[in-house]
Amino acid sequence: MTRADAQAALRNPLAFIAARWTPDPRTVRRAALTALVMAVVIVVTGGAVRLTGSGLGCPTWPKCTEDSLTSTREMGLHGVIEFGNRLLTYVLCAAVGWAIIAARSEKPYRRGLTRLGWVQFWIVMGNAILGGIVVLVGLNPYTVAAHFLLSTALIAVATAMWQRTREGDAEPRPLVGTAVRQLVWFMVAASVLLIAVGTVVTGAGPHAGDSSEVPRMPLDWETVSKVHAVLAWIVVTLTFALWFVLKAVDAPRDPLARTRELFLILLAQGVIGYVQYFTDLPEVLVGLHMFGSCVMWIWVLRVLLSLRERPGATAPDAAVPAAQEPATSASIAGPR
Repeated sequence: MTRADAQAALRNPLAFIAARWTPDPRTVRRAALTALVMAVVIVVTGGAVRLTGSGLGCPTWPKCTEDSLTSTREMGLHGVIEFGNRLLTYVLCAAVGWAIIAARSEKPYRRGLTRLGWVQFWIVMGNAILGGIVVLVGLNPYTVAAHFLLSTALIAVATAMWQRTREGDAEPRPLVGTAVRQLVWFMVAASVLLIAVGTVVTGAGPHAGDSSEVPRMPLDWETVSKVHAVLAWIVVTLTFALWFVLKAVDAPRDPLARTRELFLILLAQGVIGYVQYFTDLPEVLVGLHMFGSCVMWIWVLRVLLSLRERPGATAPDAAVPAAQEPATSASIAGPR
């Protein structure tokens, strides 16, 4: 490397790498998927911190103690769990960084794809700071809920980026009509409300924090849990209605497949939710329910994103071209 190369790398490292490396489209897809997987992993491990009572395993931030950056032997297992979760943030940053570099280096340059990577980066940075605030305020349940919701936003952006790596950059073309798209947006809104109320269930319930000394939200936990269950049934009903409508209008295969998968995920998530409720919230089931919440949210977004196509898609499992599938009702099924 010459001195000029070194100066160019310092001025704009991403452009320097992009000028010398062109990743395969499969590499870009894998990078985006890795960022999405790590976004889910950090949610699950964060739940493990709470469920093991390790939320204050490191009692301060950004250091683990006033005198140590890492956990100490005296802090025991709780310190190891909390500090380990903090270390995973760096792994998440590395995954997002790889996704940004891969997207920036793809030829031709895809500005929109790269921007989705940068949005993830800034969400991770913001959530890291918010996580520190959560510790400094002693696991205040409102900050814990905000921490989880910001992670949910990260999953949404990571899902969108993963989907975009499988598509072209032309203007999106709807595969279904306006009525179907509106139904899906109702489902998305209900899902967001379901997740938000889920954070309230956690904040008011027995697993809200490190111990019984951690403050809870001043709400009746059983009442909030029942509201959460009602919202879950609303999402299930909307999903089934969507599948029925898509089937009736002979919609393309991809929206049908994603909707069917979401319906099965919701049923499994519901079973876990009811079992944990009637078995006094065992930690393993609560953690599994948190993981299911992430998977459900990803599939809700996949259903939404499956309602349109971008010409030039490169997805290996792309559905049969929509133009070959006649609609029984053009006004409902939408343009093909």
